[in-house]
Amino acid sequence: MIDCDVHCAPASIDALAPYLDEYWRDYLDNAELVLSPSLQGAYPPALLAADVPGDVETLRATVLADADAAVLTCLTPFESSTNVYFEAALCRAVNDWLAEQWLAREPRLRASLTVPVLDPDAAAEEIDRLGSHPGFTQVLLPVRTQAPYGNRRYAPIHAAAERHGLALALHAWGRPGNAPTASGFARTYVQDYLANSQIIVQGHVTSLVSEGVFDRHPGLRVVLAECGFAWLPFLLWRFDKDWKAIWREVPWVRERPSAYVRRHVRATTTPAQLPRDPAVLARLPQLLHADELLLYASDYPHRHGGTAEPLLALLDDDGRHAVLHANAAALHGIAA
Repeated sequence: MIDCDVHCAPASIDALAPYLDEYWRDYLDNAELVLSPSLQGAYPPALLAADVPGDVETLRATVLADADAAVLTCLTPFESSTNVYFEAALCRAVNDWLAEQWLAREPRLRASLTVPVLDPDAAAEEIDRLGSHPGFTQVLLPVRTQAPYGNRRYAPIHAAAERHGLALALHAWGRPGNAPTASGFARTYVQDYLANSQIIVQGHVTSLVSEGVFDRHPGLRVVLAECGFAWLPFLLWRFDKDWKAIWREVPWVRERPSAYVRRHVRATTTPAQLPRDPAVLARLPQLLHADELLLYASDYPHRHGGTAEPLLALLDDDGRHAVLHANAAALHGIAA
């Protein structure tokens, strides 16, 4: 089993100070900066099985006790600042911290490369700096951002990721200062929680296809992490239907949108919002092409109240092996 979404985070900004240059260490001291309080406060306490781990030993005793390998997700840089220069420095520090404190100490780990999404050119430079490191297998992009990820402004990130054979991991949450819906801010936590994953990510999926990212970068792969997956067939039905009617708007989209998504997009299994009706659930593996689409993930240490186990139980042995291991092994270059 390969766990494709395991959260980690530095315990405090002090853990990252050794990986910052002198200017930014002085900046931290004099500005009295701390890591964003939303790092641990993005979920109600009941949804956290434990604190986000800050060291390898914790993972060895938990996630790696069951999994053959795990892919780390550190969202720290995306919750802290809108200063583009500080974000770039913080991303570099997080990546060096991940490489030294995690990847170098545990060969079963892979990691998501954090990049300053506020500055796509700087993000591409960071991908070029560490893209050849065998421990980094994807580029982490928060779903709550300033524009859909198919937008031309992100072209440097698309090109750099493909150049280094890295997937783009679109992960739930991101910048709390950005409205989670196209109509503005949510008034309740449940609205914000829902919009942070399933609603926002649908706009990114349609953007990546409609704006021709996969035509320009046929080797690029995208992972939808902590964004659910049961909504995808219904989005694609509508997407294919509308494309047939107004394809002249996007002449570079030469196939049905669903064909691009099936070829280029994968999704993690947690959270799993599955239908309760057994008859409806029984149809979902075929509608999703689940044995191709899904990557097992625990989303450790978060809890969402539902797992993909009922869906996995409907797959044959080959399908379960694909979801639990083979799909991730191929995507992240992890040997059996």
